[in-house]
Formats: sequence, structure tokens, C-alpha cells
Amino acid sequence: MDWAAFRLSAELGLWTLALLLPVSVWLGRLLAVRSFRGRGFIEAAVALPLVLPPTVVGFYLLLAFGAGSPLGRAWEALAGRGLAFSFEGLLLASVLVNLPFAVQPIQNGFAALPPRLREAGAMSGMAPWTVFRRVELPLAWPGIATAAVLTFAHTLGEFGVVLMVGGSIPGETRTAAIAIYDRVQAFDDRGAGLMSAVLLGTSVLALGLTNTLSRRVGRRRDG
Repeated sequence: MDWAAFRLSAELGLWTLALLLPVSVWLGRLLAVRSFRGRGFIEAAVALPLVLPPTVVGFYLLLAFGAGSPLGRAWEALAGRGLAFSFEGLLLASVLVNLPFAVQPIQNGFAALPPRLREAGAMSGMAPWTVFRRVELPLAWPGIATAAVLTFAHTLGEFGVVLMVGGSIPGETRTAAIAIYDRVQAFDDRGAGLMSAVLLGTSVLALGLTNTLSRRVGRRRDG
């Protein structure tokens, strides 16, 4: 068992959640309750990582993070090292790739809330931020929890983008999925099987939690 790779994957997942969830709550609520010009294009852009092959996404991110790109040059001037094939580059790629897994469940969670709840809060004199914090956020928590579970689980299992952007640097970018691939390449079927079983169990647990939370969102929408 390559526990260092699992620790790196868990760290990547936690950092991805920390950076992505606040943005996803804001964007998910915006898409759920507001109608504005260009909304469809934003929803399409958020969903793009779901339909593009991971190697295609990884290729474009590698170009964007490379030393020849403005972002790559700015990061190298700031941090003193390249963005591609680093944990920071891997984290930024993970945030972008996990956008649909975070935004869409949160959007569904806020869309399930009856509009009369916001209207009642406004009529009672509550400020919009207070209505969001004390009324909407507690009721939309199944969608937010679903987003957190899906994002973390997807981060643990992501392979194509991780390989393209981060490679397989031990302690830096070698995640559990990459470690499994390396074990298979080395004909270590036992090691690959053990690590795959851990990821399989994690995925089954994540799907079970997601289905449970999704049913709660559905019951709330029906009610």
C-alpha cells in the first residue's frame, strides 16, 4: 500500500473542498435563483469537464500552466518555480475539473427551496445576507453535503487530468490513482488490487451518501 499517495490524494481533496465550496455555494445559488443573460453559457461552461475527455482538459490546462503562458510566468515569478508538475498546479486543476461536481448539486439544493421562503424573510425585515445565512443555507445543506462528498470522491479517483498536469512525482503529484497505474505498469497486481479496493470502497460509500442526500432534496422539492 502506497499510503503516501493516499495521504496526498486526501490532502488534495481537502484543499479542493476548501477552495471550491465557497465559490460553488455562491455560483450555485446564483444559477438557482437568478435569471440573467448568459446564464445558459455559464451552466454549459461549468458542465464542460463532464463531457470533455480528461486528457483534453489536462492538455489545455498544461498549456495554461506552462512556462510559456502568462499564468505560468506570473506564478514562476511569484513562487520561484513552475506551476505545471507541482502540487499547486494540481490543486488548481482539481478545482477547475471538479466545478460541475460541486456547483450542480448545490444549484439543485437551492432550486428546491420554495421562493416564498425568501419572500417571507424579506417581508419580516431580514436583510438578504441574513435570509441566506439563517434560512436558505440550513435548508440547502443536503445539496452542499452532496457536493462535498462528490468533489472529494472524484478528487481521489481522478486520473487523466492529474497525469497530464502533475505527472507522477512522489510526495508532490503522485496521487492514489497514479500510484495504482504505476503498480499495474510494474506488474504488482496485489498492490494495485489493494489500493483499488480502498478507492472502490470510498466510491461506494460516496455514492450511498449522495443518493441519500439527493432523496432529501427531492422530497423537499416535492413538498
